[in-house]
Amino acid sequence: MAGLIIAPRARIFHGHEWIYSTEIKKTFGDPQPGDVITLKDFRDRPLGSAIYNPQSQIVARRFSRRRQDLDLDFFTRRIRQAIEHRRQRGLDETLCRLVWSESDGLPGLIIDRYGPHLSVQTLTLAMDLRRELIRQALVALLAPSSIVLRNDSPFRKAEGMEPGIEMLHGDNPGPFIVHSNELAFEIDLYDGQKTGLYLDQLQSHADVARLAKGRRVLDCFTNQGGFALACAAAGAAKVTAVDVSAGACAAARHNATLNHLDIEVLEHNVFDFLKHAKADYDLIILDPPSFTRNKKTLSDAMRGYKEIHLRALKLLDKGGVLATFCCSHHASRELFLENLVDASVDAKKSLRLIAEHTQRADHPILISIPETGYLKGFTVEVIAAR
Repeated sequence: MAGLIIAPRARIFHGHEWIYSTEIKKTFGDPQPGDVITLKDFRDRPLGSAIYNPQSQIVARRFSRRRQDLDLDFFTRRIRQAIEHRRQRGLDETLCRLVWSESDGLPGLIIDRYGPHLSVQTLTLAMDLRRELIRQALVALLAPSSIVLRNDSPFRKAEGMEPGIEMLHGDNPGPFIVHSNELAFEIDLYDGQKTGLYLDQLQSHADVARLAKGRRVLDCFTNQGGFALACAAAGAAKVTAVDVSAGACAAARHNATLNHLDIEVLEHNVFDFLKHAKADYDLIILDPPSFTRNKKTLSDAMRGYKEIHLRALKLLDKGGVLATFCCSHHASRELFLENLVDASVDAKKSLRLIAEHTQRADHPILISIPETGYLKGFTVEVIAAR
């Protein structure tokens, strides 16, 4: 089998599973893009099996510490193990991320389940070339009504692949209803704005909503209304949801109607809205899309977070609550918390930590791969200055 000899001090020797071009000492055989290759250290000792793509910055991604091929038996076994892990965590398997890339030993493969329908993303060339094997494994394990191949992610470009959406199995299910936290949501896996719901935030929706009873709530970057609807259902006095996307606002309004809940949905740029808003809120939620996809723009992203933190805090009086989230792995928990502290100093507000949030358990984190632990959040209360 063709493969790579890895240079000393590469991150793979410290537990990471990725190999960059600068970490390769030598290539042997004639590996082709999308191939399974073997990895060896500089003393010719085996390091395991990886998928290979020289077009990507991440040239190789290890998926096993032994010699292994990506055949039907492998996919069936790994997907079954991923499902069992979520079952042991007590997660609802019918509304769940069943496979989360490296965290489940399947680099570049994402599988979300919405009842009888599956949404699949193949974000690495090796997984994309083996779509039929993945389909066969999923049909055997879950017997889904449909599998949508939702490959419109910009991450595919890094692997030299074009974006696209197609059916991998069955017919296009069209819009349908799913239930989370006792709320109904209409989603469209094929024609919708994204792959479905933000499954990683479902637990946070419930956690923040517990603080909403009797409060005036502002949900910024509402998307389909997840936080807003959870707070309204929990007894909030008033809920205002803001998003710059007309499609997202329409979805939030539609979901509110489905649940017979009264929320105000405003199509507006959140930065501008916060700048001109009145201090009419007791609970503000900030859940923006990622402000950065790389380290080069991290400083700009942190300025963006600082701006919305500062503007939100200025709208809150004593006893007010702010729940803020960051979904970029480039911004560490410590950096994000420091950003919130800096904003509180400028706003002349003292904050007390109420809760800390992370991605739901169906997005497991490998401690040796920090990129798998991307979502962090803090809920804080404004207290009297001391």
